[in-house]
Amino acid sequence: MTEPTSPTGESPAPDAASADSAQDDTPLSPAAPPPETVDWWGEVRGLGLMLLAVIVFHSLIAKPFFIPSISMMPNLLVGDRLVVSKYPYGWSWVSASFHVLPRGEKRLLARTPEYGDIVIAVPPDRDEDYIKRVVALPGDRIAVVHGQIILNGRLVSQEAEPPVQIPADPQLLCDGAPCYDMFERYRTRLADGREVFELPAFRETLPNGASYTIIDHTDQMLDNYPETLVPQGHVFLMGDNRDHSADSRASIEERGLGGPVPLANIGGRAEFITFSLDGSESFNPLTWWSSLRKDRAWRRLRPELRGKGPVRAAAPDGTVTAR
Repeated sequence: MTEPTSPTGESPAPDAASADSAQDDTPLSPAAPPPETVDWWGEVRGLGLMLLAVIVFHSLIAKPFFIPSISMMPNLLVGDRLVVSKYPYGWSWVSASFHVLPRGEKRLLARTPEYGDIVIAVPPDRDEDYIKRVVALPGDRIAVVHGQIILNGRLVSQEAEPPVQIPADPQLLCDGAPCYDMFERYRTRLADGREVFELPAFRETLPNGASYTIIDHTDQMLDNYPETLVPQGHVFLMGDNRDHSADSRASIEERGLGGPVPLANIGGRAEFITFSLDGSESFNPLTWWSSLRKDRAWRRLRPELRGKGPVRAAAPDGTVTAR
């Protein structure tokens, strides 16, 4: 059977419908997807919310701190990193991170510290964080005579203890200078070859039984402080390194706290040490592990409670016998 032809002998041309059908059956290439765009506003908003959450947490709940000075030796060493809880005494202007709020006396959910608490305090003339120990509460009368605290007319117990050993840590710096220069006469080498400073130590016990070790190695002017009434809404603070602490005994001109500290200037309570570095670390991450003080991580900073320490009345003239 032959294919039909046109009168001229040629095959008939396909009609338009057949041509369109043939064209529609041709597979099409998939369209390229539109280029993805970054939602910059969403990214910035996410980072902002994360930063805000961190600031709120640091202002209301807890915040990490670094110890840069020797004022709280032997219980806190330069290089210690610790956590301070922000809520135990309520919140005030000082609670906000970076001290961005104006100073004031108002406190929210206010509570009073206890004897022996280690707290963060801000001096009256500058926005810096000091860390000291509470040794007198509102309404107390406090004096210091020859290095011993007289609280409400009674001597606070101080019992001599074996010298406390502080590692020499030669690379540790305070304000650009070696931290332990003033202790050179106490340097000694142990049987295992380690060099330490063996410093005179005493165990101090406050009226509520809070007990802790202090260092007192020389006579200096802060060993004597006239009797002062701690006003309501204030506490009296001292460092555990009694000869090298700018605390409530020291004037503002001496970069001290200038007497009793308003509770509105107390920013939190020290809870525990997270880790500690001995000063030998550098930007090289390989040095970080070797500089860790392995025995200091997770040390609790609340004072030991030993029961009320022995107290005795001070002499009428305020004299104090040897410890």
